[in-house]
Amino acid sequence: MNTLDLIKQQISENSIILFMKGTPQMPQCGFSAKAVQALMGCNKPFAYVDILANPEIRAELPGYANWPTFPQLYINGELVGGCDIITQLYQNGELLDLVNGATTE
Repeated sequence: MNTLDLIKQQISENSIILFMKGTPQMPQCGFSAKAVQALMGCNKPFAYVDILANPEIRAELPGYANWPTFPQLYINGELVGGCDIITQLYQNGELLDLVNGATTE
């Protein structure tokens, strides 16, 4: 499976997935840490991909998403955005609505 197919599979198989630097328990950048904090504040499980441990995904995802930076949050297969957008959505209560509306298999 090529990297682009792997990315598409990860997004389609996880209703909430965060492509980030590090892990939720040990984020490796401040932006990823803020995104994780907002998601954890919604009290719903989410999948993640550590792009530092997956350099092929780190290289390929910005082109696929047309979004140059990390983290990147996808809900129901759609790109929500990066740290600033995630934080803003959390602060105004919209992230909770998006997360609660995520389909579960």
